[in-house]
Amino acid sequence: MKYQDFLDYIYQRHSGNVKLGLERMMKILEQMDNPNKKLNGIHIAGTNGKGSVAAICEALSIGSGLKTGLNTSPHLKDYRERIHLNGRNITFKKLMETYKLFEETFEANEASFFEITTAMAFYYFMINNVENAIFEVGLGGRLDGTNPFSSTITVITSISYDHTKSLGASIKKIATEKAGILKERTPLVLGKMNSIARKTIREIAKDKNIRVYQFGKDFKISNVSINLKGTTFDYCFKNISLKKLKTNLIGFHQAENAATAITSFILFLEEIEKEINPEIIKNSLLKINWIGRMQILCRKPLVMIDGAHNEEGIKALTKNLKELFPNRKIRFVLAILRDKKIESIINEICNVAFKVYISKNKSTRAAEIEDQVKFVKNHDIKYKAIPDVVDATKKAIEESKNDDVVIVSGSLYTISELLKKKKK
Repeated sequence: MKYQDFLDYIYQRHSGNVKLGLERMMKILEQMDNPNKKLNGIHIAGTNGKGSVAAICEALSIGSGLKTGLNTSPHLKDYRERIHLNGRNITFKKLMETYKLFEETFEANEASFFEITTAMAFYYFMINNVENAIFEVGLGGRLDGTNPFSSTITVITSISYDHTKSLGASIKKIATEKAGILKERTPLVLGKMNSIARKTIREIAKDKNIRVYQFGKDFKISNVSINLKGTTFDYCFKNISLKKLKTNLIGFHQAENAATAITSFILFLEEIEKEINPEIIKNSLLKINWIGRMQILCRKPLVMIDGAHNEEGIKALTKNLKELFPNRKIRFVLAILRDKKIESIINEICNVAFKVYISKNKSTRAAEIEDQVKFVKNHDIKYKAIPDVVDATKKAIEESKNDDVVIVSGSLYTISELLKKKKK
């Protein structure tokens, strides 16, 4: 079976089997000899930032000489991005070997696309004797397929409104769902979040005898600055004080993500009784492999893609754009999903954009162009509706001068379409 045939098969056969709950996943893992219980590692949930924190933890782990596994979702260019071993995508050969080994199990349990991927990651990391398995939660936490992971450290990066139909319409309910991954006595790192979310999670952690390490209280950052090469900041935690740390990820929010990841990794090293090396931390932050987050594709004009897909993510993006490009025209290529707060997202974008190019990505959840345009019309701003994301980006570039900036955002599906086209 060829690679694309395999992907088409598992997607068509299993993508309709989505079912929130852990009963099916637990049966699958039990029939695989519970690889989820035989790994050390870091489990990461959150509304925004969890993917970046996972990627930063991966870089820190590899830099420290640990055999490292990383499971993330969704993928942007290649399905194999979801399962990393030491920073490299799983090979097609290994992917097929793992799938074939458990194909009957997946079929018998009517496993979903996500359950199959997660189960294969657990098994692949186990047989490769991974020392640090890093898992990013797919949706929520309590009922997510990654929840059976017996992690060494738990992380919750942020809490804001997203996936409200599945997770609840209040911050407290969303925080409770995310906190569903907490394990008895397993240390918890909390990223930057509002007081309601923080209080909700801390109360749950207290009931489980969990030590909590909180952003802004137990670990801190200061002197944050950003430019087109990355982000610089100072960091302190316990007796560790690191000055002028630099990461190749761009954005004020990435300093917060990096601090959360560093703290999580330091605690992980303590749990497995390994020495902390500040120089390795400094060097590893410059080698983070995480595409699609304020990623620059070309310079004249400057074209940048960003996977911001909800209100909080867009606010972080526009804050960074104001800092980086205070006197430059920003042309925004936008395609949002219909289950997001479209009006709020577009209002935020129109505060920084010179012109907006409204499009529609190929997701089944994509917002219609007219549903996006009606909110752009509330602003005194130029806009153009172009059905295809790639065509919209080409038009924005075509109309730009060398000093203009083109931003493509609104959804990971949106930037994925551009990255796949660029790959060809």
